[in-house]
Amino acid sequence: MGSGQVTSSEPFDFQGKHVTVAGLGVSGVPAAKVLHGLGASVTVVNDGADERARAQAADLEALGITVRLGDGDTLPEGSELIVTAPGWKPDKPLFAAAEQAGVPVWGDVELAWRLRGPDAAPWLAVTGTNGKTTTVQMLASILKAAGLRTAAVGNIGVSLLDAVLGEEQYDVLAVELSSYQLHWAPSLRAHSAAVLNLAPDHLDWHGSMEAYAADKGRIYEGNRVACVYNVADKATEDLVRGADVEEGCRAVGFTLGTPGPSQLGVVEGLLVDRAFVEDRQKNAQELAEVGDVNPPAPHNIANALAAAALARAYGVPARAVRDGLRAFTPDAHRIAHVADVDGVAYVDDSKATNTHAAEASLAAYEPIVWIAGGLAKGAAFDELVAKSAKRLRGAVLIGADRALIAEALARHAPQVPVVDLDRTDTGAMRAAVQEARRLAQAGDTVLLAPACASMDMFANYNKRGDAFADAVRELGSADG
Repeated sequence: MGSGQVTSSEPFDFQGKHVTVAGLGVSGVPAAKVLHGLGASVTVVNDGADERARAQAADLEALGITVRLGDGDTLPEGSELIVTAPGWKPDKPLFAAAEQAGVPVWGDVELAWRLRGPDAAPWLAVTGTNGKTTTVQMLASILKAAGLRTAAVGNIGVSLLDAVLGEEQYDVLAVELSSYQLHWAPSLRAHSAAVLNLAPDHLDWHGSMEAYAADKGRIYEGNRVACVYNVADKATEDLVRGADVEEGCRAVGFTLGTPGPSQLGVVEGLLVDRAFVEDRQKNAQELAEVGDVNPPAPHNIANALAAAALARAYGVPARAVRDGLRAFTPDAHRIAHVADVDGVAYVDDSKATNTHAAEASLAAYEPIVWIAGGLAKGAAFDELVAKSAKRLRGAVLIGADRALIAEALARHAPQVPVVDLDRTDTGAMRAAVQEARRLAQAGDTVLLAPACASMDMFANYNKRGDAFADAVRELGSADG
């Protein structure tokens, strides 16, 4: 880790400034309203001009905000700052024009960071390809168990702008950050931060794995107390080594094995801390039991250790880690046990929308009848199938890119029976569950871990998971 004293970002006076907000989405509308309220002259530009966009535009125009629909590429005359929605790609013509004109570009996270008051709550920040939301929610639960005023914010829960500008006073914030958001947050400086894992994802947005990793790594810049990394994922440790942090900031690893000094890990069914203890060469502090983690699947224990590391970096006592983990309930569609039918467990992990998440899910069970498929987003499935082949009893494939998974199964698991469902109607998931039941034996797990996005057949992964759970409950009620 490099070290260099990091100064906080300069205050920015918005009064009379010409600010362009790029995108009307979830972050754009509140950002436009906040900037307008601060006295800026705000112009919102948006690519689309559909009914929703027109309604949002009318709402903003009533406040005196200018909105340009159907033209998100041209830099408005006189722009002094752009505040962009995180989803807008860096290669958009608008940003090239801004760079040429010397106009800075911020994301919603950067805007929130700049608008913090002098006594603002510090941020404990989390990023990674998978597990961010769960880890941040676990962290918030642990902080609350320690009696701290906190909230899970960022991509989840309370919006960052609301958390920073609202009436509520916080001691510390648990902040989930995507690679998109980090790309546009140059002056963010967290108290402590974690990168949970790195796997190819969103490469169409970032352009390369190197650019994606670099954006994730920005979360460590200027950390004060701890840079938390995954011992099993060397790329996360490399990002720590490359970070420019404050003097005295430490690298703290988490591992599913026995921890070394300056690490948190697992010993004989216990989560233990050898980082935030006196004489870490010799001592370890018991934090919780593996059974306190819900569910105790390996990747979720890793999430719990990362959350515990950040909480301990903030000074939380060991007991609060245990109490917080016990109080935590995971969101729907994240390795959620739906029901047991005829001795077969049915598990919904519709949130496993990429191969890395699906691999973690498949590693938690054995033997498995796997329901997979959807939109591959450019992913390859050979490594996933090769690693999981010995756990598979059978596979049921759905969705637009199911052939890619079928080909990987034929290459790496030719003995596994595969059902290829060539249908995308509303009954497709019911058919998939019925086929999975036919392949499963007592003691098996039927696991929905699609390794793909859902938009070819469903509005989102939640709807896909709901369809799976409904189909499973139909099985159970038919038996009853």
